[in-house]
Amino acid sequence: MRSTVAVLAALIFSASLAAAPPAAAEPTECNYPSCTPGILPNVVLGSYCNNPTYYAFGVTSWGRLVFCGSPRRYEPRWFRSPEMHGVKNENDLCPAFDGEVAQAPDGLFLTCVAQNGASRWVRGDT
Repeated sequence: MRSTVAVLAALIFSASLAAAPPAAAEPTECNYPSCTPGILPNVVLGSYCNNPTYYAFGVTSWGRLVFCGSPRRYEPRWFRSPEMHGVKNENDLCPAFDGEVAQAPDGLFLTCVAQNGASRWVRGDT
């Protein structure tokens, strides 16, 4: 009798686990370089780089955050980065972050620009 009750209890417990919906993964917000994907390690500040549009961030061997930029359309180089705010969406509001940078979920380099009374994340390579 005891073994029958134990088996029945185990079956009921197993069925309740199988019927429970899987836990949905909560989207996490990324506001810092440390959680931003695609940051290139061991970059040499001032050296040439190849993509100022997507995944344009790197870090030097001593920990300085840098970005790949092309001032005045010259060949792109690694420059010291302004403050970086992780992963943001293009055209979202970015109050109080004017001139600072972020990366879109697809890797697009973004900068916060004030226009028409609002600050928004826009392409940083233009």
